[in-house]
Amino acid sequence: MIKTMGQYRDSASSSFASLISGAILGAAGLAWWLLSEAERRQEGRKQKAMLYASRIQDGSEALETSISSNENKSSEKLEQRVEQLNAAIADVRKQLEDLGEQN
Repeated sequence: MIKTMGQYRDSASSSFASLISGAILGAAGLAWWLLSEAERRQEGRKQKAMLYASRIQDGSEALETSISSNENKSSEKLEQRVEQLNAAIADVRKQLEDLGEQN
């Protein structure tokens, strides 16, 4: 089994051709995937726009914004309460540390 230089060249050129064809197929697959993702996102935006337009027409958008503003107020109250509790915990911890140092 002795290979000649021509056989090595044929092998190298077929490997190179396989590499190029693989790269082309990969690029085509990537392009197809990117286009399908772009179409899917565009379709999603259209659906959201249609839902938003129907809310504006029936007035539910105004109701939704008032509900979200109430949720924002309650979350702000919750954050303030958490901050107060954290401050109280820090005070108690300091008092316990002071008691430990006195003993």
